[in-house]
Amino acid sequence: MHIPPHDNGNAPIVDVDDATVPLNYFNIVKLTEGQSFDYRVPGYETCIVPATGTVTVETGGETYADIGTRRVDVFEGDPEGVYVPTDTGARITCRSEAAEVFVAGAKFADTLKPFAVQAADLDKVQYGSDDTKTHRRIAHILGAQYHDRVGRLLVSELFTVGAGGWSGFPSHKHDTDRSEDGEMIETRHDETYNFRFKPNYGSGVQMLQREDNKPGDAYHIMDGSTICLDRGYHPCAVLPGYEMYYFTILGGLSQRSLKQYFQPTHAEQLHTIPGIMDMVAKFK
Repeated sequence: MHIPPHDNGNAPIVDVDDATVPLNYFNIVKLTEGQSFDYRVPGYETCIVPATGTVTVETGGETYADIGTRRVDVFEGDPEGVYVPTDTGARITCRSEAAEVFVAGAKFADTLKPFAVQAADLDKVQYGSDDTKTHRRIAHILGAQYHDRVGRLLVSELFTVGAGGWSGFPSHKHDTDRSEDGEMIETRHDETYNFRFKPNYGSGVQMLQREDNKPGDAYHIMDGSTICLDRGYHPCAVLPGYEMYYFTILGGLSQRSLKQYFQPTHAEQLHTIPGIMDMVAKFK
């Protein structure tokens, strides 16, 4: 499902128990200097990530000051964030002239402890190549290194490298918990994206093929588009001459580790894209 860019007025774009991605929660909060925003999401753990601007976050009896270093746009530098436990109130206060803040969430019953993720704590990976039109880099904010501190939520930022190209290829899905010979070959993880482009009048396409070798859907994505993915294979592409970014939220049904199932028709492409298996390993 494509949610076009719009002014959400600090109200959730993907609310609790969403019809398409019930395991996800997503809000964009815009503040000016000195303004605060309070929220609490029962049944969902969340992560606060400034897209731009600097904020102070108060949650669970802790205060995390000066989170976020970017001023112009998401392409300017590395992200930072704060993990907010399930059923725990949080206050975001803008400390810069303005701030745009992503709030990512995943359904999870238990209440853990809050913590901050600084730029130096990020788990990064870069893979693909210009020749294969798959060159991209990933900054995992809540990645595999936090399996013992987070319930079901995975949060990352993904960038195309260079201008134009594909992301999320070879096509893969993660819409069913299933095993084979006692080993998980795919996990159910709902996924939500928010896209940005450089320059911001750039655009791209999000594909969604629900069955191998059968026609699927395609969505024209623009700066600020949100995509909710419940099932199917889902590569995306950016027009030549533009850079693409997307904020990624994954929420698991039964486990936090993600197991992607690659589309059989295109699975051989795993052997043509440099470094892609390192990318797969970092998501687990």
